[in-house]
Parts: sequence; C-alpha cells; structure tokens
Amino acid sequence: MPRMTAARAAVEILKLEGVDAAFGVPGAAINPFYAALRAAGGVHHTLARHVEGASHMAEGYTRARQGNIGVCIGTSGPAGTDMITGLYSATGDSIPILCITGQAPTAVLHKEDFQAVDIAAIAAPVTKKATTVREAAQVPGVFQEAFHLMRSGRPGPVLVDLPLDVQQTEIEFDPETYEPLPVYRPAATRRQIDRAMAMLEAAERPLIVAGGGVVGAEASALLVEFAELTGVPVIPTLMGWGTVPDDHPLNAGMVGLQTSHRYGNATFLESDFVLGVGNRWANRHTGQLAAYTEGRTFVHVDIEPTQIGKIFAPDLGIVSDARAALALFTEAARELRDAGRLPDRTAWAAAARQRKATMRRRTHFDDVPLKPQRVYEEMNRAFGPETVYVSTIGLSQIAGAQFLHVYRPRHWINCGQAGPLGWTVPAALGVATAAPHADVVALSGDYDFQFMLEELAVGAQFRIPYVHVLVNNSYLGLIRQAQRNFDMDYQVQLSFDNVNAPEVGGYGVDHVRVVEGLGCKALRVTRPQELLPAFEEARKLAADHRVPVVVEAVLERVTNIAMSGSDLRSVVEFEELATEPWHAPTAVTPHA
Repeated sequence: MPRMTAARAAVEILKLEGVDAAFGVPGAAINPFYAALRAAGGVHHTLARHVEGASHMAEGYTRARQGNIGVCIGTSGPAGTDMITGLYSATGDSIPILCITGQAPTAVLHKEDFQAVDIAAIAAPVTKKATTVREAAQVPGVFQEAFHLMRSGRPGPVLVDLPLDVQQTEIEFDPETYEPLPVYRPAATRRQIDRAMAMLEAAERPLIVAGGGVVGAEASALLVEFAELTGVPVIPTLMGWGTVPDDHPLNAGMVGLQTSHRYGNATFLESDFVLGVGNRWANRHTGQLAAYTEGRTFVHVDIEPTQIGKIFAPDLGIVSDARAALALFTEAARELRDAGRLPDRTAWAAAARQRKATMRRRTHFDDVPLKPQRVYEEMNRAFGPETVYVSTIGLSQIAGAQFLHVYRPRHWINCGQAGPLGWTVPAALGVATAAPHADVVALSGDYDFQFMLEELAVGAQFRIPYVHVLVNNSYLGLIRQAQRNFDMDYQVQLSFDNVNAPEVGGYGVDHVRVVEGLGCKALRVTRPQELLPAFEEARKLAADHRVPVVVEAVLERVTNIAMSGSDLRSVVEFEELATEPWHAPTAVTPHA
C-alpha cells in the first residue's frame, strides 16, 4: 500500500472527486496541505485577498456549472471564522462547497494556542457537517464522506478541519483503489405524482412555482416540457430564475414583495392551484402567508423532508429530487394528453400573457443624474441572452430582478437566503473562473461594491475578466427606503466631499481611481446616452486586457424601487408606470 502524508491523501481525493480549482489563503497551520497541493498538481489555486472572499469565490464556482464543488482553504482561526459567512450563504441556498482549514496541533487543542479555535463547533450550524480530524488515518474517510454529504439529499457545504500534526502524519492510502460513495437523492413515486396530477386536473387556474432546486437538479428542460404539455404558466423564484426563458409564452413573471413583476403578482393572485418544485416558500416571495395561501391548493415537491410544511402545510407534500419528480410529471402528462384528459389551459395562459404585455414598469427616463431604471434598460440592450448575471442584495439587485432578462438556468447567480454585502465581486470571480468563456456581468450598489472590492486585484493578478456594473447613489439605498417607515434617514448616507477627487461631486469614494489602483479598468457614466457605449467599451476592455472592468453609473441620490413591506396585494409603485411602448422599450414581449 502506498504511503503518503494525510494532507497528500486529501489532495488526491479532491482530484478523484472531480475538483480542479480551489480558492484560499495559505497560513502556518495549513502550509502542509498547501505543500501537498503544490506537489500533487492538478488543482488550480487562486489566492484571495480576504478569506471570506475565497469562500464566496468557491460559491460562485459551484453555482456556475452543474457538478462543480468549490473549495476554499485557510487556517482554522481568523481565516476559518472569516469563511463562516460563505458557509452560511451556501447552506441557505443549497450550494455544496468544501471548506478546508488548518488547525493547531492536536496536543494543544483547547489550550488557547495561537489562532486555535473550535472551528468545527462554530461552523456546525451552517454546514451539513463540520469535523476536526484527530487521527490521520481517518482523513480519507472524512473526505470521502464530505463529498457524499455535499451531493446527497439537499446539497450543502461541509467543513473539514485538519490539525497541523494530522496533515503531516504519513498514512497508507492508494488513490487507485479509491471510489466516491454513491449519492443519495430521494425520488417521487408514480402514485404520488398521479395524486398531484389529479389535483392539477381539477384546478381552473393552476401555476407552477419553479425554485432553485430545479436549477440544482439540472431539471429545467423537464420543467419546460411539463409546462408545455399541460399549458400551465410558470412562476420562477429568484433562485429559479432562468429555468424558463423570460420570453417563453408560459413564463408568467416573478412573484414577491421585492424581486417581482406587477404581472407576476397579479397572475398569482388570480390562481387557484400552485405546484411548487424545489422551492423554499421564502418570505420575500410569499409575503404574508394569509394572502399568499388564501383560496389556493398547494402541492410542494422538495428534496429535503423537513422543508415540507416548514413554512405552511401544503395539501400534498412529496419528498423528491426535482429531476426525478419532473421526469414522472412529464411521463404522466404525456399519458393524460394521449388519453385526451388534459384540460385546455389556453385561456388561462393567454390571460397571463396579456398581463405581461400590459402591466409594465417604466424604464425609459432621460434624467440626469441617472435613474436606475434606465441603466437596466441599457443593460438589456448591451448584454444578450447568453449573459450570466451575478448579484447579491440591495436596491440594485431588486431593481435588476424587476427589469433585466434571464433566458437560461445558471445565468442569474444570486445568494438568495443570506444576502451578504460584498458577495458580488468574489462570487463573480468564481463564476468567471468556472466559465472562462461566458459573458459574466456583475451588478452592485456602491455599498456592496465597497465591502470586498480588494478582490478585484485577484481578477487582475489571475487574469479573470468580467464586467461589473456599479450603480452609485452614495447611499445604503435599501435601508434608506426601509427607514421611511421610521421617518428617518440615519447612518445610511455614504456621501462626502472627497478632497482628492472634487470631480465626483460629493459622491465620496472615487471608484474609478480605486479600481484602477487595483489593476483593473473603470469607466464612469453620468448621462443616459453614455450607458450603451460604455457597456460595449467595457466588454472590449475586458477581452483585450483580461481584467475586471467596472462601469460606474452615477445615479440620482434617492430612488424608491417598487416593493411591499407585507403582502403581494400592497406593492407600492413609486415611479410612473409604462403606458406607452417607448416607456419600456426593452421589456419582454410575450408570444403565444
């Protein structure tokens, strides 16, 4: 049996499990693992500027491509605690990432050794499992189990903590005999699907709600086929955006308090039956449950048993991987179609399309400073259906979801549950690493951008090009809008007179200089007619220089984006609505 250090065995297992990229920051307690990584080859490592950034890069890497598992690496102390936010974000959105930390030697654990902390205990609530390995011979089994857990059931992150002496201890391990453990995914039965189909047949105005589980299961094509067979309109959640192309005749728009469409909410409120597949019933999607559930029958399909009934009790719950369930749904629908038993949904689907054609928000404004709606209009012109958007939270993300268009799964990459500020830059780098030929476009407000902008240097160093649209109103815009309910505007302004850059006119940070100082390219836009040329120039600069390119759009200081604080029936529209075609020239036109 070959002998090698436990650290080397761990690296060999990474490769055998399909890992070819990792993100991290070396340190004394993880150096033996880095030595093994260097000696083994085969895993491309990207050095982050902040260890939280490494965890978000790993998230972006996983989210970009089916089968990817992003790996983030650091020491157990401050590096491990920095990565907790990434683990929280990953667990909330069912994203498998592997966090590997280097711990103090086993002899000094719990003796307050330098940078020694019980990272496994800290990480336990935000991982599927967190383990400090105290015996070197257990390292192969722990890593084998880690990949099994990350891929089985509801996907999610795992942390493996390796004490310094454990990493360096030689063990017997033969990579040629290693085999990954089988992945477990629960599957629906035909009897369960037939019961759900009977409920669907009995409905007059049914909808399908497609969540992120459909994307994770690579089941979008099956979902579209099932919708087309039955003629049932589809409501994608924010995490499921792209499962059905925005211009598909059965795409009824998104529903919710914030990242929603007027027509999506209106169609949902007219429905009488909802089939949810791979979704969480997140509160910003549902709003007040009384309004969301009243007058409707629900079937909920989810891979995680404890998710069924967690938010409200469905009329039928089915524990199943989304792909397995949709394969049976499609099979059953074909049989019903062939037997002439599928109800005609033409009028209901046409009514949803009519709402989509008429209930629009205005985007075409010529104001200076810019209104954000115009920025998204021009983004729709500049960036085509192949664009992969990356965003996190704030008015920028909310408005982006209301006005941008997504046509494919994994082309809207968003941390939906955690929403940490600073996520967008490192996540976009992870996405661009996983999909180097993709047209990656990130979207941030100024506060999200400033949280982890140092990671742009990673893009410059490792030549990871993408375009980053920065909408700058020098405000914590979403929090300012929420503070209206408290009649205050407190500690949310980011504006100041920059003594080194009077040309920014009181907007504070000179983002162009900062970005250029980090080795990237930047453009500033102040007028509507400059937006489209700037986006086109940014794409060219990214391709020519192979670095991130930031387009800063200087916005009016205050814009309130349409949203509700309570339920779907009370969304407030702050701006004028589209009443003429030229008011929303890049809106999707539905077709039968």
